[in-house]
Amino acid sequence: MNPAYAPLFRPYTFNNGATVKNRLAVAPLTHFASDADGHISPQERAFLQNRFNGFGLFIAAATLVQADGKTFGGQPHAIGADDLPALREVAAIAQAQGAKAILQIHHGGLKAELSDDIVAPSADAATGARELAAAEIERLIAAYAHAARLAAQAGFDGVEIHGANGYLLQQFVSAQTNRRTDEWGGSLKNRLRFPLAVTDAVISAAKAHAKPDFIVGYRFSPEEPGEHGITMADTFALIDELVQKPLQYLHVSLWDFYKKVRRGADTARTRMELLHERIGGRLPLIGIGNLYTGRDIAQAFDTGWAEFIALGKTVLLNPNLPELLQQGREADIQTELDPARPDHYRLPDALWQRCLLNQPWLPPVKGMERRIVDV
Repeated sequence: MNPAYAPLFRPYTFNNGATVKNRLAVAPLTHFASDADGHISPQERAFLQNRFNGFGLFIAAATLVQADGKTFGGQPHAIGADDLPALREVAAIAQAQGAKAILQIHHGGLKAELSDDIVAPSADAATGARELAAAEIERLIAAYAHAARLAAQAGFDGVEIHGANGYLLQQFVSAQTNRRTDEWGGSLKNRLRFPLAVTDAVISAAKAHAKPDFIVGYRFSPEEPGEHGITMADTFALIDELVQKPLQYLHVSLWDFYKKVRRGADTARTRMELLHERIGGRLPLIGIGNLYTGRDIAQAFDTGWAEFIALGKTVLLNPNLPELLQQGREADIQTELDPARPDHYRLPDALWQRCLLNQPWLPPVKGMERRIVDV
């Protein structure tokens, strides 16, 4: 193995005693492949098998906590006891490959396009969403906690609270989507109330129903476009609250690991650097963002801005990525998807078709021009 990659394969022990064998994490990959009931399907099973060998952490695809939050077809569920057999199988597949299995728990809010009753912090004419009643907010908090309990029962090693990518928890934080005037909106303190209440409920559920080394993480997007969108200053306030919780990690969602701040902090510096500085070592940070090759991954880790590096698009392209790094075969790492080799990638049909459209959140397609996204 190239000595430059050796730091990536050092173990890490979280504050609850859970030890991860290295600093490589599988980012939550939306596969569109669960069946109509949100349970593992043959295509999902084929996608998951032997794709994560060598990774320390496997973070599962966004998994639904309540039926009205369904955001995309083929989304997995963690809603009731009938979801347990599928959840157990997903956890076992990841653990058989040597990774800690983390279930990402999710609700789409405004983005729950497959729901007949779209709910959100505030009503929204564009999506037809209605404003959540206070009692419904309390039920949602309980739904996240129940999903964490199901994850523990299913044998997962932890859960990740999905507070990123414009979904429900982020919608509460943002003044752009949260225009409430009650205790759940208005001031930034009130806008943070829901994600922090969810975090507390999930931690309590884990303490009551899981083993002591059960991992709880939180994923967030640091900024939004728009006049009233989330700024780095807002995110610093969220981080200041989260680092006081008995969490095990924070996970930033970024398009580009080296993207600089848009507003709310020093725009000459990168988001990653400032986030890591703000956390101040109180929790480990998982970084991510268009990292494909061994050199990309090692250089990002060497910045010191993240204790873990999460990988998504390159995992879709390279089902044996850690093996390539460890065996000195970094020249074999692919950075573009070859439409002529569908069998190599083992992607579910719905995901494969999206890849062929060269959508910007998926790997670039060989021979096709790539659109740059500013997020």
